[in-house]
Order: sequence, then C-alpha cells, then structure tokens
Amino acid sequence: MPSSLEFALGITLVPPASPARELLAAAAARAGLRVVDGVEGAALALVDLTSPDSGPALRTLLDSPRASHITLVALVEPTEQGFSAAEPLRPADVLTIPVSPHELVFRLHRAAGRHLEREGQERGQEDLALLLELTADYAETSDVEALLHGVTRRLAEKLDIARATLVMLGRNADEGVIVAASDDPTLKDLRIELSRYPEIREVMRTGRPVVMEEAPTHPLLGDVERRAVAARGIHAIAALPLPIRGQVRGVLLLRAAGRRRTFTSREIDFLTTVAHATAVALRNASVLQSVRGQTEAEKTARLAAEEQAASFKPYQLFFAHVSEGVAILDDKASVLSLNPSGAAMLDLPAPEARGRHLHQVTQPVDDGVLMELVTAASRGEARSGVDVEVRTATGRRLTLSMSAAPLRDEDAATILSFRDVTDARRLEDELRQTKDFLERLIDSSVDAIIAADLKGRIILFNKGAEALVGYTAQEAMAGVTVEQLYPQGVARRIMSTLRGPEHGGKGRMSLTREELVNRAGERVPVNMTASLVYEGGREVFSVGIFTDMRDRMKLERKLSDAETRLEESEKSAVIVALAGTAAHELNQPLTSVMGYAELLKRKLKEEDFAWKPVDIIYREAERMAEIVRKIGKITRYETKAYMGEQQILDLDKATSHED
Repeated sequence: MPSSLEFALGITLVPPASPARELLAAAAARAGLRVVDGVEGAALALVDLTSPDSGPALRTLLDSPRASHITLVALVEPTEQGFSAAEPLRPADVLTIPVSPHELVFRLHRAAGRHLEREGQERGQEDLALLLELTADYAETSDVEALLHGVTRRLAEKLDIARATLVMLGRNADEGVIVAASDDPTLKDLRIELSRYPEIREVMRTGRPVVMEEAPTHPLLGDVERRAVAARGIHAIAALPLPIRGQVRGVLLLRAAGRRRTFTSREIDFLTTVAHATAVALRNASVLQSVRGQTEAEKTARLAAEEQAASFKPYQLFFAHVSEGVAILDDKASVLSLNPSGAAMLDLPAPEARGRHLHQVTQPVDDGVLMELVTAASRGEARSGVDVEVRTATGRRLTLSMSAAPLRDEDAATILSFRDVTDARRLEDELRQTKDFLERLIDSSVDAIIAADLKGRIILFNKGAEALVGYTAQEAMAGVTVEQLYPQGVARRIMSTLRGPEHGGKGRMSLTREELVNRAGERVPVNMTASLVYEGGREVFSVGIFTDMRDRMKLERKLSDAETRLEESEKSAVIVALAGTAAHELNQPLTSVMGYAELLKRKLKEEDFAWKPVDIIYREAERMAEIVRKIGKITRYETKAYMGEQQILDLDKATSHED
C-alpha cells in the first residue's frame, strides 16, 4: 500500500524481542513507516500484549517523557482478558492474533494518519495560542520597539530557525531599515541595501510571500548571495509582506539553518497571518492608542479635525439633505464630516464619528477593500460601486456600495459616499439562486425547450433541444433563427395561431403535431405546445416545448403492422375453417354422384344415347371433387380479380404451398 503521509514516521515495537518483529518490519515498509529502536524518534508504537515480556517494556514506554506524543497500536489475544488489558492504554487501534499482513498494513497506515492529524491539531492550537498572545501584546504594549523584538524572538523560538527579522522599506526602493531581529534586542534602525536581498525585492514587486527552498542553489539569488547563504549554513528563506494601506511597507524575513531544512505550507500560512496582524498593528497604532483613552495628543487631533471640518461647512449643508451617506476624510482616512444619512446608516451620531479613523467608524469585515478604495482616492483616482461589508455601532451587518474621489488636492481630502444595498444584494443572491435552479431544471428536461424574441432570435436552447435538432446552444443563440428550425412557412403559421383564440386561448397553443428541421436538414416529427410571454400587455418572447415523436411513431407503425397481420391471420383462420367444413360436407354427396354415374356407365354402351351425358356427369363430378380437395387444403387467404373490381379466392395460390 503506498504511503500518503507527509513524512516517514518512526514506529517502535514493545517489547523489542516480540515475535511480531518480522511481521512489523514488512508491514511498516508497506505503510510508509520506518522501524526504530526505543522511543526516541518514534511516533507510533506497536505494543504486543500477547508477549510475556510486555509488562516491563510497556512501563518503560509509559514512563518516557515522550509517551504523550506516541500513538499506540495494541496487539492482543482475541479474548475478554486481552481487550481488558488494552483498554487502560487507550490505543488508537487494537488488533487480535493471528493478524494478517494486509490488515496490519492497513491499521498501521490509519494509525499514522491519526497521529499526523492529532499533531496538526496540536500545532494549530499552538499557532492560535501564539497568535492570541501577539494580538494581546499589540493591543496593550506601548513600547513598539520591544514589541517587535518580542515578535521576532518568539517566532524564531517556535519555528526553531536561525533568525527572524522585521525590515521596513525606506523612502526609496533601494533602501531598507531593520527595525527588529530575533537574535539581537539592541539591533534597530539598521539601514541595508535592498540590492543584496533579492527575496525582499521580489516581495515588493509581487506583494506575495516568497519561499526559497534549497536557498544556496535558488535561481532568485545571485552568485554572491548564494555563496553568502551557503557560508552561513542557511537551508531555506521565507519572506512575508507587511501590507499597509494597500502597499507593501515591510517584510518579515526568516532564515532556516541547522536541523531546520524547510518551511511547511502550514507554517507559511501561519507566518502570513502574523505578518498581516503585525502590519495592521503598525498601521493602527494611533487608533489603538485612542481606544485606550483620551490623551492630550488625541484631544489636539480632534480639535484639528474639527477646525479642518469647518472649512467643509458648505459641503456639509449640501450633503445634509442627500439620502446617501457622505463622509469627508482627511489624508489619514480620519472622518472630518459625516452627513445625517450616513450617521443613521452606521448607527453612530455624527459628532462621535468626527476625528475617528474610517476603520473604527465602519468596522469593515475586509478592511483591505475599504482601505484600497480610500488609498486610490488619495492618489487622485475615483472609484465607484465597490461593495463593502461593515458592522454598525449597534452590531448590525450591512453591505454598503461605496464610491470615493479626491475632494481638494491641496488638503488631500477624500469624499466617500455610500448607500445601503444589503436588501438589494440579498435579493440579487436569491434571484441568482432561483435563476440557477431554473436553468438547471430546464437543462435537465428531456423535452426540447426553445425560446425566441419577436425577431426570431433564439434566447434559450436547452440540452433537450441540442439533442433534438443537432445544434449546440452556443450555435443556436449565435446565428440560428426560429424559422430555420421549421419547414418553410410553419413558424409564421404558429405565431399566427398563438395570437388567435382558437387553439387554447390567446397567447397559448395546445398540444399539436408539427415537424422540426434538424441540422442535417431532416424533418423530425414532434408534439409541441407553445405560448407567448407578455410584460405589461406587450409581447416579449415566445417559448415552445417539443417532444420527439420519432420513437413513438416507429412504435405506432409496428403496432399498425401487427394489427394488419392479426386481421389477415384471423381472415385466414376463418377461410381455413370454412374450407374444411365445406370440403367435409361436399365430399359425401360428390362421392354418391360419382358412384352412381360410374354404375350407369358400366350398364350403358358408348353408342347408347345416355352414355355421353352420364360420362359428362362423371367427369364434372371428378372435377368438383378436385376442387373440394383443394378447398380442404386452403391454409391462407389469397385472392384474384374476378369481374371488374370484384375479388374471389385464388384456390391455386391459397393451396400452392402444400404442393
């Protein structure tokens, strides 16, 4: 069985001298495991409780510091005592002897999968715990420098890597500043040339994480960088972006050396989350300070915002009567003014919004979308119709359609307008779901369903229609008209019928038999119904439902042929019965006539006057006897022309197959 495990896990046998050792060696290799001696390097243990020496070896295993990290598989006797002995161990699986090699491979493979799953959950819990600690530190620590060093130090310890560094980008693209490093708490404000760090430049260019496995040979590095990396014993490098207001403003740089050979995808996901959290903390440092209380700096900022808002008074008077929400922002995305409609939408009094960051006022579900909108406006780009999910001050969740544009370049101010589209988006989703359901329903119909506008252009062509006439839906809607699907003149006749009251009422046509013309030019018989669709009393389009009648008509023809054959068979049966009866009834009198005629001939001489008439009677009786014989042999109904259009039974053909 091929292994699907990410790494080759170690498995040990308890006790080591168990008779199951040879069986385990073969099964472990097939399960993608490696057999190890002792608990060091073991992720799983096969405990043979049937072995007499299992007790001491099991106690040694359970007393080991690694016991809680080892997954147990127990081998027991198939008895009540055997299962009772395994119960206190709480093994991941239990096998009974004798165990087949195939079962052992399967059970070991499954136990290894459970072990990896448990390890993943434990690591996920550790990641979450560290992330919660970092988040708490971001919220409570005022010493940013100590905070950043603490972040890098804890990341290096958790991942067992050589170094974690936070690099902020300088004013130009060639300069960076190291603000914190895991191995040196005093290292800060160290300027570096980014030309020596291709991984940082790549993150700046793409805005995505860069992971270099086998760093000493990675093509992204130049010859000089490769030699430097190899000299330091670095095996892998990971660089994660710190996005601030839509731009990469820093990089979290990690280097793996020593026992650490690479970074797993789970670790990269975790580091990406940490990098984003760090970026948000750096971006909102002033906002976090304002949440803790009213400081002098905060009061000064609020007064400055109020003074600046006064300059927008003419706009405020105008926006006060606008039904949409309107906010005026400064160059830091803080609210200078919020109109009454916007305040009502956000459940926040306008005076309380003034001076607060837009993120605090709207509490967006995805702050990246909102900040990208505002950042674009600050660059002079107008954006409109961007949906942003927000939480109001009272906890309501709304979908706002936002538009942003620069207001006055000299003040770097932005005007943000928004309207509540929550119900509209919900209705759109419901309509979209209904539309998808109806489309699936129409496509799953065996019958052909075709709709066309009043000019004959096809607007709906389901799978049944494709099968019936041979066009694909794309071909039909691209260039085929309804008139091409009918014989000449039929499409106009059907439209005329739909507009009349005779066949199901105006706008409707009841079931009728028609013909369609398929792609090959063949006529296909169908049963169809049709109707006109109206909007406000005006014809919009027509729709027809067509049932392929070819198979049914073949069946009808077969039934008709069978009925004809049955009728002929019944006729033949009557003729045969009648012929048999007639032959039986005529044979006796004919025999008497022939007998008496023969007696008369014997008594008369040829020269007698009566001999010739008696001879004629005898010969005609013989001919009648031959006819009666043929009648008795009739087995089928065959006729021939007699006089004019009259038909009589053809005795020769009706009895010829007997000859």
